[in-house]
Amino acid sequence: MSESSKPILYSYFRSSCSWRVRIALALKGIDYETVSVNLIKDGGQQFSEEFQTLNPMKQVPALKIDGITIGQSLAIIEYLEETRPTPHLLPQDPKKRASVRMISELIAGGIQPLQNLSILKQVGQENQLAWAQKAINTGFKALEQILPSTAGKFCVGDEVSMADLCLVPQVANAERFKVDLTPYPTISRINKTLLSLEAFQISHPCRQPDTPAELRA
Repeated sequence: MSESSKPILYSYFRSSCSWRVRIALALKGIDYETVSVNLIKDGGQQFSEEFQTLNPMKQVPALKIDGITIGQSLAIIEYLEETRPTPHLLPQDPKKRASVRMISELIAGGIQPLQNLSILKQVGQENQLAWAQKAINTGFKALEQILPSTAGKFCVGDEVSMADLCLVPQVANAERFKVDLTPYPTISRINKTLLSLEAFQISHPCRQPDTPAELRA
C-alpha cells in the first residue's frame, strides 16, 4: 500500500471512541496515519470548519479509508469487519453476534455518551464527577449482570470481539472518574486479560502520537 493510500484516522489520544477504532486497526494489522484532533485546545479542534467537513457531528473518530470517510466508531469497526474480516471481531454464530452488538451498544450508546466531554460541560464543573460516576455505575451494574451469561475469557466467549473493544476504553474512563470497580469482578477480570494483549497496549492513550509527555508510558 502506498503512503498516500494509507487510511487516515482522525483521533484524540484520550477519546474512548477513537481508542476502540485504534484497537480494531491494530488487531487487523492495518497500517494507518494519525491526525490529531485536540478536543480541548483552541476551544476544541473538532469544531473547526475543516473538521466539520469530515464529520458534521464534530466528533472523533473519523476514518478516511477506501475513498470514503466514516464517522462513529461502531460503524467504522463494522466496515473494517466487512472489508477486512481477519481476525473476526463479530462471531459467525448469530446469537453470539447479537450478544456482541448488545454489549457494544450498551457501552457506546448507554454509558459513554452520558459521561462524554460535551455532556460534562453542560452539567457544570462541580457536578461532573458525580454525574460521570452515576452514568458509569448504572451501565456497569447492568453489564455485570449480563456478562456471566455471555463471557468466556472475553466479553463473548473466548475470542476478542467488538464488545471487548468497547469495554477496555470504558473501564479506563471509569478509573479516570474514580469509579470503585470492586462490585464489577467480571468486568475487571476481562479488562485485565484484554490489557495484556499487544493490540490493546499499542493503541492505549498513553502511547499515541498526541499523548502529552507527562502522560506517556
